[in-house]
Amino acid sequence: MTDQHSFHNLETLAIHAGNTADPLTGAVVPPIYQVSTYKQDGVGGLRGGYEYSRSANPTRTALEENLAALEGGRRGLAFASGLAAEDCLLRALLSPGDHVVIPNDAYGGTFRLFAKVVARWGVDWSVADTSDPAAVRAAITPSTKLIWVETPSNPLLNITDITALAEVARSAGIRLVVDNTFASPYLQQPIALGADIVVHSLTKYMGGHSDVVGGALIAADASVGEELAYHQNAMGAVAGPFDSWLVLRGIKTLPVRMDRHSVNAGRVAEMLSRHPRVSQVLYPGLPDHPGHEIAAKQMKSFGGMVSFRVAGGEEAAVEVCNRSELFTLGESLGGVESLIEHPGRMTHASVAGSALEVPADLVRLSVGIEAIDDLLADLQQALG
Repeated sequence: MTDQHSFHNLETLAIHAGNTADPLTGAVVPPIYQVSTYKQDGVGGLRGGYEYSRSANPTRTALEENLAALEGGRRGLAFASGLAAEDCLLRALLSPGDHVVIPNDAYGGTFRLFAKVVARWGVDWSVADTSDPAAVRAAITPSTKLIWVETPSNPLLNITDITALAEVARSAGIRLVVDNTFASPYLQQPIALGADIVVHSLTKYMGGHSDVVGGALIAADASVGEELAYHQNAMGAVAGPFDSWLVLRGIKTLPVRMDRHSVNAGRVAEMLSRHPRVSQVLYPGLPDHPGHEIAAKQMKSFGGMVSFRVAGGEEAAVEVCNRSELFTLGESLGGVESLIEHPGRMTHASVAGSALEVPADLVRLSVGIEAIDDLLADLQQALG
């Protein structure tokens, strides 16, 4: 869809792609089409292709065009949540007996979808370290149809070389799926690096204000996009018009927000790396991070997520979370406000006992855009 635009800079696309002025009033912001059905001009005579808002809605269309433009894809689709988007992708592109390679570090909800839901449908999966192309290649079987990647990953901030895994996938005749939630299209362009499909939780950086839940799929290939769209309509987990409007509004400030998130996170990571109560800092912007060079190559900056391990173990990590004041204790991420959580007991409880189990002493930060001095002071007092 990006070929509809004569401009290609993401800062401009974020504001203008899909956001055409309303032809009736000239309103510069797309209206919220809070409607379920549409008047037809005779049987089968649809105005603009709209008949029922599960199938298509003008506000959602505006968001989907924007998403496709930002990710450089041929088709964008907006869903009710990130997991709804993932579920549609898996059911559209897989059949019972198929196999997927998933990362050894991933969002707990994604793991739960594979392990507890899709597996019951007869889809097999195995775990590989996606930062090691040889390990992924070794995990591929004759039944493998997808390689699934998060980069940076959740919550350990591991980095996968997208170009290298795209070559692995292409040589095996399978598709590469990249969850780009942590980076956002402003910092990373998976399709340009060879990915076939990009996944987003729009709830996070794309919405950016902790006031909306949504998900997205962006396909590099138009025919894959059509297949996903067919299943989206058949399954029905679509983004509502108001939610679509909220995400569109959030995306307009995505570039400036991501710049500030990245600067603040870098300062937080540097401070934590010097703190005596911190045993390890996980942030791809630090030179000693094992994925630092690849992240510097494929990302514009290093993002707003920082994880760290607390000396003293699990209870010490929980206490840090409980003592924070400016960093709000809560799940999710990517909003303008800073959040803190204990992944082992919160977002990643579902991976306990699996190959994806996270360290018990781990704390995850979503670093917001507040004044950096206030953020540093809060973490210092929380660490004691």
